[in-house]
Amino acid sequence: MRTVSLEELTRRLAQLPGRPRVVASGNAAIPWAGVRAVDEALEEYTLHVLNAPPGLPERPGVTAETCFVGAGMRHHPGLSYVPSRLSLVPVLLQRMIPADVVLLHCAPPRDGLLSLGVEVNVLPAAIEGCLSRGGLVVAVVNDRMPYTYGDAQVHLDQVSLAVEVSDPIPAVTAGPPGEDSRRIGDLVAARVPDGATLQLGIGAVPDATLAALTERRDLRVWTEMFSDGVLALEERGVLDRSHPLTTSFLFGSQELYDWADGNERVRMLRTERTNDPAMIARQRLMTSVNTALEVDLFGQANASRINRRIHSGFGGQTDFIVGAMHAPGGQAFIALRSWHPKANVSTIVPLLDEPVTSFQQTAVVTEQGVAEVAGYSEKAQARHIIRDAAHPDVKEQLWEEAGRLGLA
Repeated sequence: MRTVSLEELTRRLAQLPGRPRVVASGNAAIPWAGVRAVDEALEEYTLHVLNAPPGLPERPGVTAETCFVGAGMRHHPGLSYVPSRLSLVPVLLQRMIPADVVLLHCAPPRDGLLSLGVEVNVLPAAIEGCLSRGGLVVAVVNDRMPYTYGDAQVHLDQVSLAVEVSDPIPAVTAGPPGEDSRRIGDLVAARVPDGATLQLGIGAVPDATLAALTERRDLRVWTEMFSDGVLALEERGVLDRSHPLTTSFLFGSQELYDWADGNERVRMLRTERTNDPAMIARQRLMTSVNTALEVDLFGQANASRINRRIHSGFGGQTDFIVGAMHAPGGQAFIALRSWHPKANVSTIVPLLDEPVTSFQQTAVVTEQGVAEVAGYSEKAQARHIIRDAAHPDVKEQLWEEAGRLGLA
């Protein structure tokens, strides 16, 4: 690894031929200094980022490529969405869409190893795919990035060039969940036994679920990401101290990042391990909680598209639903409000007219109740979804539509 100035990095990037593909850390770990250098150096390039925040370059010549669309790409004029379950994105980056450049956002080295800090995700696979074709791996080394372990550690000889910065890591502190989210969280938490292994994302419903688990004991965490709710359970002594907290990326408050820094109990793994359905299925009492935009009477969930326009993507939902449903004592929940306040529509619909993200979960949970799905006939599933999950204002209409669909 050779440390250079940003100016020298820009000159080196400008020597790249053609229209290179650049893969960069996403979520809370965008290496902004590296992204700016790429944009200054290259007239045309493809930038591949998972769940990108706002701020990416938007100009002619820039293709914003992703397998999971974040807020920074939803309206990007150069958006190129590549559909893929999250567990398979590393395969794409190694074999089908390898990078010419990988931009990493790292903590300074300890014992000769850099750390990817708050985001491991698909980056190890991107590094391997890039190096296999003689590409360039660039580390933006930030003394404010937490140092994490596991697959987060990167050998110095895997990095071609490094630049040094001292920038804050984007942090967020969640506000208190609303009444509907608290109700949903309570309903889901009531289904979580002592000793369960948890997968929850970020948002009001996951936060409310975690907040309702403070009386449980020996819970474990195997997830693609976690936030401050897990830290709160750790501080309350709810989690199994004999087992590491397994995740692929972090996003939360500065307190969470300070706690993760140098904490060997937090085991950061690459996506093809955290999201491997077979590995998920080995976890004790695996309990997966995901959300959706809509659920229909066949139990199908749309978490990806609005009016046929891509909103996010498959993400890890399908990976964890499949893994949890195969785990001994496992459960998979789709948790969402029964009514979408902004769109002023029911989230329980007769039949999805959007592509399906996932289905065949244990139950659908709204603030109205828990609709059991697994193990029931399609007619019983529809009956449970209308009776126990749908908003009262649309139940009559849903019963009529169920009849037309042959579900009544």
